[in-house]
Amino acid sequence: MSVLLLLSGVFFLAWWPPCESSARRALTCGTRGVDLDSAAAAATAGDVLLSCPPDCARGGPSVFGTGVYAAVSSICGAALHSGAVGRAGGEVALKRLPGRQRYAASLANGVQSRALSHWSASFGLGEPEDRRPQELIRNSTATTRPAKKAVKKTSVQKIGNKDCQMDIALVIDSSSNLGRRRFNLQKNFLTKLVAMLKVGVNGPHVGLVQASDVPKTEFLLSNYTHPKELQFAIKELKHLGGDTNTGKAVAHAAETLFTQRSGARRGHPRVMLVLIDGWPSDDLEPAAAAARRAGVNLFLVAVTAPAPDELPAVPDRDFAKKAVCKDNGFFGYRMPSWFGTTKHVKPLAQRLCSPDALLCGRTCYNSVNIGFLIDGSSSVGDPNFRTVLDFLVAVASKFDISDVGAHVGAVQFTYDQRLEFGLRQHASKDGVLAALRAIPYMSGGTATGSAIAYAAENLFRPTAAGRNFLIVVTDGQSYDNVGGPALTARNQGIGIFSVGVAWAPMDDLRAMASEPKDEHVFFSRHFGGLEDLVDDLVRAICRDFDVNN
Repeated sequence: MSVLLLLSGVFFLAWWPPCESSARRALTCGTRGVDLDSAAAAATAGDVLLSCPPDCARGGPSVFGTGVYAAVSSICGAALHSGAVGRAGGEVALKRLPGRQRYAASLANGVQSRALSHWSASFGLGEPEDRRPQELIRNSTATTRPAKKAVKKTSVQKIGNKDCQMDIALVIDSSSNLGRRRFNLQKNFLTKLVAMLKVGVNGPHVGLVQASDVPKTEFLLSNYTHPKELQFAIKELKHLGGDTNTGKAVAHAAETLFTQRSGARRGHPRVMLVLIDGWPSDDLEPAAAAARRAGVNLFLVAVTAPAPDELPAVPDRDFAKKAVCKDNGFFGYRMPSWFGTTKHVKPLAQRLCSPDALLCGRTCYNSVNIGFLIDGSSSVGDPNFRTVLDFLVAVASKFDISDVGAHVGAVQFTYDQRLEFGLRQHASKDGVLAALRAIPYMSGGTATGSAIAYAAENLFRPTAAGRNFLIVVTDGQSYDNVGGPALTARNQGIGIFSVGVAWAPMDDLRAMASEPKDEHVFFSRHFGGLEDLVDDLVRAICRDFDVNN
C-alpha cells in the first residue's frame, strides 16, 4: 500500500501544472539567485515569482551588476538596486538569464552593486505580471518568437552593427505629464529602436537616463552589449513621474555617460537621443550647448506638439532648434503621437548611424588623417633621426587614434620613398606610436618633391572620411622641385605643414606649405628644439580643421 501511495505521489507531482504564477515564494534578504530550488524553477516556463521582506538594505546586501545581476547576488538586494521593490519589500518577478563576461558596478536606490568579471548565470527583476499594465503585457507577448529563430538572430547580433560604432545616450521622458500609459508606449518604441541599431560589442553601445524632477541613470554604455538584454532592461524601466526637467537630464547624461569609467570608447562618435513629450519644464538650451561643446551630437525627438491653447504655457517655443547639434533639419525629428511609432524606427536609426553627418562629434582630434613625410637623408644622421621620431610620437599622441577616430601613416624618403605604414594599418594609438618608434633610418639623398607626390598617391588614396594633412619634416635643400607636387597635393584636398630643421631653406618650406604660409610653416635651428613645436603644430592642425570643416 505504501509503495502504491509513493508511486501515486510521483505521478501526481509529475503532472501537477506549475503553480509559481499564483504562489510567491518568500525569501530572506540573503537569498541568492543560486540558492533557488532548481527543480521548482525548472518547472516554471516564465518568471519565478518571489516575495522580499522589508529592510534588506541594512547591512549592505551583496549585489553584482546593474540591470542584469550575477546569480551569486542577493535577489532582494538586487530588487532594491533595480527599483523593482522599495525598502518595505514586496513581490518581484525573477527572470533567469544566461551568464555574461562582465557585470558593471553602480549606485542606485541606496544600494551599491559591485563589479564582477564573469559568472555562469544571471537574472533580471521586474514586477509580477498581474501588476504590470495590460498594454505592456500584450506587447511583450506579441513579440515572442520561436526559440530556434531567436537563437539564429542572436548569433548574428552578438557582433553588433560594425557600421554603427556609436556611443549612444538615451534621455527619455519620465514625467507626470507623459503618464504611465504613454511611458510604456515610449519603452516599446525604444525596444524596437535598439533592435534596429543592432547593439553589440563591435557595434553601438547604449546608456540611458530618465528625465524627471531629478535625472536618474538607469544603465551605462558598458552594461549591455547584447540586444535581448538591453531590450529586457528597457522593458523593466519604472515610470518616475515629476516635472519634465530635460535640461538637467541632458547635462547629467553628457557629464556622466561619456566617460571611460562609464564605458565610453576612445574615438567613437558620441550621440545623445532626447525624447520629449510636449515641452521641457526647465531651460534646455544651456545644457544642450554644453553637450555640443563636449562633442556630443544631440538629436531631439519631439512627440505630441503643444496644442494652440497650450502655446502660452511653453516658456521657449524654439527649444528644439536650440537643443539639437545643428539646426539643419537632420538632428530634429517629430512624431505626431506615441501610437504608430514603428514606421519611425528605421529612419531614426539611420540618422543615428550616419557618422559623416555627425557634425558636433567631429573634432580635429578624432576626424583627421595625418601623414608624416620623414626626411631620412644622410645629413640627418641616426641620432637626430631618432629625435625626429620622438617629435612625431609626441604629435601623434595628441590625437584620438582608433579604427573610427583619427588615423596616422608614415613615409620615409631620401632619393627613394618607403611606405612605413598606411593610415589604416594600425587601429590604436599604442600601435601607431610603437610603429613610429620602430622606423629604421634609411640614409641617402633628398628628393622632397618626389616624396610629396608619392605620399599623396600612396597614403591618401583611396580617400578616407575626415580631413587629410601631410606633415613634412626635413633638414635640408631638396634636389628636385617641391612647388609643383605640393600644389597638386593641396588641390587634392591635402593640407600641408612643413617643419624645417637646421639647414632647411625657408623658400622650400613656404613653397610646400598650405595658405596662409605663416600658419603652416615651422622651423627649429636644431633638432632638440623640435619638442617645443609640438603644441603649436597641433593647434595649427586644429585651427585648419575648424576653418575648413
